[in-house]
This record gives sequence, C-alpha cells and structure tokens, in this order.
Amino acid sequence: MEAPTWPAITADEAAAVLACFPDAPEIEALHWHSPRPFSAATLIHTNGDALLLKRHDRRVRSVAGLTEEHGFIAHLAAAGMPVPDLLRTGEGASAIARGDWTYELHRRAPGEDLYRDRLSWTPFQSQAHAHAAGVALARLHHASEGYAAPARIVQPLVASLSILSAADPIGAAQAYVDDRPALAEFLEKRQWQSSLVSLFAEVREKIAPWLARQEPLWTHNDWHPSNLLWAADGRVETVFDFGLADRTCAVHDLATAIERTAFAWLDLGEGRDGHIADPMAALSLIAGYEGIRPLDAVAKETIVRLLPLVHVEFALSEIDYFAGVVGDPDAASLAWDGYLLGHADWFRSAAGREFVACLRAGLDLP
Repeated sequence: MEAPTWPAITADEAAAVLACFPDAPEIEALHWHSPRPFSAATLIHTNGDALLLKRHDRRVRSVAGLTEEHGFIAHLAAAGMPVPDLLRTGEGASAIARGDWTYELHRRAPGEDLYRDRLSWTPFQSQAHAHAAGVALARLHHASEGYAAPARIVQPLVASLSILSAADPIGAAQAYVDDRPALAEFLEKRQWQSSLVSLFAEVREKIAPWLARQEPLWTHNDWHPSNLLWAADGRVETVFDFGLADRTCAVHDLATAIERTAFAWLDLGEGRDGHIADPMAALSLIAGYEGIRPLDAVAKETIVRLLPLVHVEFALSEIDYFAGVVGDPDAASLAWDGYLLGHADWFRSAAGREFVACLRAGLDLP
C-alpha cells in the first residue's frame, strides 16, 4: 500500500462541483475516500441518495474522454445492464472541467463492495464469485451488442486492441508509441523493439488470424472483483469503473478478466512463482460466461492464445501515464519490467505452461 497519487477531494471542492448538477442533493458529509491510484473519488452522504464523486487529472481524462465512457454506460443501462446512474448538469453534460481537473458524479449503486479493502487485480474470494462474475460479463457483452461508437481517442489508461490484432504487431507497436511522446521518450533508452520482437515472434501465426475472426465489441477491459458490487446471494449486482473500456472484442475481455483474477501477481518474484495461478478460477469464470453466452471452439482457442500477451497494450498505456502524467520513472520501469515483460515471461515458465495446459484441458481443447 502506498500514499494516493492524487490529493483527496475536499468538502468545499465537492460542494462546488455538486452545484453544477441540479439533481444532486445537499451534502451532509464526505464518508469515504477511494485508495485507488489513478484518480480520486469520495462517497458523499447527502439528504437524499448517496453519491460517488470522481475526479481525474485532465491529462488522464478530458471531458471528451469521459463522455466516451458515459456513452457506453448509457447504452448498457438502456439494455438493462446494472451500471451506475450518472447525474447530468443543467446543460445535459455528464462530465465537467474545473481548473486542472475533470469530474463525474454517480448515484451510489446497489450492492456490497466486498473487495473495497483488497488490492485491485487480486483473485476472487471463491470459485462461486468467479462463476458469478462470468455470468455478469456475458450479460454485459449481450447488452453491448449494437453499440457502434468508434474506438477511443488516444489517452492514458485505456485497454485498447490495436497491436496484437495487427498483421505486423511491431509496426503497430511503433505507431502506438509514436502517438504517445512520453512513452516514446521512456522507451528510447531501452531495446524495446527487440524485447517485443521476442514476445511477438509467433503472434502473426498464433494470435492475429484468430482475432480477425472475432466480432468487434465495446468491452469493459478491467474485469476484476473490486469493480463489481455484490448481492447477498453471491450474484453481481452492479458493474462499475468503465475507465479502461474500448472497442475490442469479447474474447479480449474474457482473456483480460482471467489475467487479472486467476493469478496472485503480487506474489510474483517472491519465491512462489510456481503457485500464483488458479486455473479453476479461470474455468469457473468461463463456465459462468458460457451459461449465458456459449463460446465456440474458435473463441476458446483465441482466449488461450491471447492470454499470455493480453496485458501488453495496457501495460504500455500505464507506462505512458507514469512517465508522462505522474513523472514517476520508477513506476514506469516497474510497468515495463515487472508487468509487461514479467507477466509474459511467467507464461513461458514451467508453471505458465502448466496453467495453459490445465486451461486447454478444462476447455476440451487439443
């Protein structure tokens, strides 16, 4: 645990923002401040509904960037998906800018935040939770169908899909880096192309043609238990935090969900690298998904092939954030060495190969 990157929202600040939203009740107290690193958020007690106010640095999320997320949320809500209810200004805007910050305001969503005090990207508490999360993800993908917005504008901290899906992944990676000056400056001190060449050596044959057979779909891209609110019977009651959402495909979202929930990545390098994986959690998530949205053999094969590298593009986005917005070269180096390269290297290890073999066996793949 580390100190938050961004200062906590103050009561005066919250009051000034809520004054822009005519449906916001009067503030009674700020009840809780989120410990998450990429933005600041507070739960507000009012004389009506409780509210969640979230603040972003404008370099991370502009009003236009937040509006992209909110358009997807609105589509999901209209399709019956339980997502946060956004408040709007008198002019109908769902996000506002004040000084160096942008803000969004939500009504508190139903469900218990069972993972509030756990670090993000840590495993489910049970296989039952993994199964329920798979059910909810399938329902989100059903609700997403028909949403035809283009892929998001270039900005930090978005889990896009432009590199692994390319016939020339190194060329696509170079284009991705060229669009992000801070990322380019960080990487120019490293032999990054050769590192990616090693990772992508067989991408053209092993991943890109399989991804080409998948339908584009707007997806959540940050599916882990602390982005879900839970009912007393173990169901997912609300899905939130669409900050990483983008136009990718369903198998990308599933592979991302597995990568973020079936591994105790914080234990990597701590002497137990052979025991960080839980293939049953991955299979439980997929089983829940298939109860709503069955997967054919092509989709299953694509998930397995994509899994070892599905994190690469978001890792690059994190480096862009740490190197450019925050100015933290140590965190940027950790995102490159420990996250982008470290996770991929684990899948090359004996434990990683064993995990993939267990996943293949559980999915009845050759």
